[in-house]
Parts: sequence; structure tokens; C-alpha cells
Amino acid sequence: MSETLTDKLNQLEQKFAAMGQDMASYLEGLLQADYLTYWDYIHLDTLLSLQNPKTAYPDELIFVTYHQITELYFKLILHEIAQIAQTQPLTSAFFTARMQRINRYFGLLEDSFGVMITGMEREQFLNFRMALLPSSGFQSVQFRQIEIVSTDFQNLLTEPADNANTLADQYDYIYWKRGATELATQQKTLTLRQFDKQYGASLVRLAENYQTTNLNRRFQELEQDGQATNDLRDALREYDHRVNVRWKLAHLRSAVQYLQKEPDAVRATGGTNWQTYLPPVQQQRIFFPTLWSLQERENWGRLFGT
Repeated sequence: MSETLTDKLNQLEQKFAAMGQDMASYLEGLLQADYLTYWDYIHLDTLLSLQNPKTAYPDELIFVTYHQITELYFKLILHEIAQIAQTQPLTSAFFTARMQRINRYFGLLEDSFGVMITGMEREQFLNFRMALLPSSGFQSVQFRQIEIVSTDFQNLLTEPADNANTLADQYDYIYWKRGATELATQQKTLTLRQFDKQYGASLVRLAENYQTTNLNRRFQELEQDGQATNDLRDALREYDHRVNVRWKLAHLRSAVQYLQKEPDAVRATGGTNWQTYLPPVQQQRIFFPTLWSLQERENWGRLFGT
């Protein structure tokens, strides 16, 4: 037996002994186990069973698959943000590396919108979308989570909530609710009522948990300690612009492609006022206000050729 193998066995024995476990039993289990396969590791059969169109239109498969892929990237983004929030002590190098990963994910998502904008037949989309009522991409809780863990909660409000003493009270003023109103009655859409019932309480808890560890707060910690680098500032600015301008403009272009129709625009499946809700120049969401000049903030949504 080689010296390397003997050393590994000794390390294993120490590991199992520390937990009061019998190493021989675990080695027997390893001996009896089959080799791991790629399809088992990624649960390929399960993964491919999750695309279940509601109609017979072929392009609906593109629609549902695209959105599932998007949600998986959102999961990766939240995974990286959680590491930034939890790491102690946090260094600018670690923060920057994770933000570069996140920007890479959002870059892929932004580029992938071509699948939505030009990758489906408009007639098919306008037909199969009626079977999806009242669901809407508005209900993507992971995107809402990304927004909440990226910045101070007040930066997501439509107006100062001076009379709202708790985050639960402030949640009533969160910007996305303004876009989820019935066009005719100005009442909450069913889409919003469903979303709040399912996720409202958990989103408030998330905001409470990230009050001092969201991306903006963690950046401010490094900034105040004189540890923030220009690379980190650049990565955060890129992220802010990707999420709050470019991603939303891509979504808007997709909506225009399929829903804009003269003289009246087609209603979104969730009843959202997409012409008002989607344009970043209307939303004015900024995660890191201190990283932008007054002129840049005033022209938000029109920056860099957007």
C-alpha cells in the first residue's frame, strides 16, 4: 500500500473516530455502492420531467424552459450574495470576486432574452399565454429576494414611509406593488394578491435578516474602513446597472415585441400595467446610491446608451 493511501486511511479513521463511528462499516458501504453516473448526479430524468406546457402550442416549451433556466441562475446569484452577507471578516477581494460571478450570471441572463424577444412566434405566444392566467413573471420570488438582499429596504419603496415603523408596514410601499394594479379599477390584481399570500411574510423576514448584511451595507462597511477598492466599486456599479436598467429594458423589449399592438396594448397575463411598471426610467430603482453622481441618478434608465 502506498504511503499516500495509508495517510488517507489514517485521516479517515481519525475523522470517523472523532464522531464515534466505525470506519470499517463505512468502507463496506463504499465497497457495496455503485459508481455515480452523470444522470444520477444532476437528476437528469427529474429535470427533464419538469417542463409541462399547458397547451399544445410548440413554442410554449421554449417559454417554460427559458423561465426555469432563469430561476436557476437567480438561485446561483442568491447563493453568491449569501456568501458575501455571511463572510467574516469580509475582504474587498472576496466581495469583488463574488460580484464578478454575479455580473457574469446576469450578463448571461441579459443575453438570453433574445430567446424571448425573437425566439417564439408571436401568434403562438398570444394564444398559449391565455392558458397561463393569472400567473406572471412578476411573481418571481427569487428576483424579489435578489432586490431585497442587494440594498436597504427604503431604496425599494415608492415613497418615504415615514409612518411605517416596521419593515412589515413598509412592505406596503414596495415599488413593485405599484405595477400590479388592475388597469381599470386600480385595485390589487389577483396576481399580486396570490403573491403576497404566498411570499409576503417570508420576504419581510428576509428583509429583517439582511438589514445589516445586504450588499449595500456590506459595501458601506468596507468603504468606512477604507478597504473598498475601485474594482469593487466598478463591480457594484455594473451590477446595479445590469439589474435595474439593462435586465428590465430587456424585459420591456420582450413585452413590446409581443404585447404592443396599436391602438391598444395587449394586457399582461397578470393584469400588470407593464408600460408603466417595466421601464427603468419610471421605476428609478438604485441599489447603491452613493456610487452614482446626482446627474447619473437623475438620468437613471438613460445611461450608457440605454
